[in-house]
Formats: sequence, C-alpha cells, structure tokens
Amino acid sequence: MRAVTIRQPWATLIALGEKRFETRSWATKHRGAIAIHAGKAVDKKACAHPAIKTILSKHGYSTPNDLPIGAVIATGVLMDCWQSFIQEAQVVLESAGRIKNITAFEESLGDYTEGRYAWELDQMNILQKPIPAKGYLSLWNWEESIEGN
Repeated sequence: MRAVTIRQPWATLIALGEKRFETRSWATKHRGAIAIHAGKAVDKKACAHPAIKTILSKHGYSTPNDLPIGAVIATGVLMDCWQSFIQEAQVVLESAGRIKNITAFEESLGDYTEGRYAWELDQMNILQKPIPAKGYLSLWNWEESIEGN
C-alpha cells in the first residue's frame, strides 16, 4: 500500500476525518488506498491553536504528547489531487477542468498558496493501535505485514 508521512497534528486530523485535504508542493498521480504515517515531528504551535486544540480534545488528545508519532495511524483513499489558485480572494481547487471550493476552516489547516496541490483524502479508517513504521519522503510503499512484526 502507498503511504505518506505527515507531521502531527495534521496526520491525526486527517485520520479523524477532520482534515480532508493534505497540501503539498507537488502533485501525485496515485489514486486509491493510502496509509497515513505520523512522522516524528509535532507542530506544538499548531496544537495550541484554539480550533485544533478543541478538535483534538474532543477526540481524547489532551496534549501534543498524546499524539502518536513514528507510526501508521490510519488508512484511507486518496480520491484526487487538486491544484490551488486564488479567484476573487478565495481559494479554489481545480482538477481536470473541475472546480471545488473549500471551507475557511479547511483552508486554515493547509498551505493553499497558488500553484500548490491539495490531495483529497476520504474513507479514513483510524487504526485501533498505531503500527510503528519508519517514514520516508514522497509517497512510499508500506507493507503492514513487514512493519507490524
């Protein structure tokens, strides 16, 4: 299964289904199953943001130290890869001639600078127990049977 490493708290927000787009400087042609790997870095400033702190608390994460790191924490589906642009002072996403608007809340959870890419993630299944794994840059292959042993 393809996997992507994401810093905390963003990885957990995606796993919980609270964040639907992961923004990157590069596009991907991959569509389909994807594992969400929580990297070892935690953005503590982001964790302290009131909206993010509220969401995490609602799901039982009281402090940044409660967030899993260095592990695959969820699986889901990478639905599409959208490119962002600004239209009338609003972020708009485009893919294959289709246009999608995002909420202000979703916009606050990513870097939607014009020309960046938003990976649309859906059907998240948070794992009961995170599976320790070494993360990598870019998309990488994760084999649960190997990493889980």
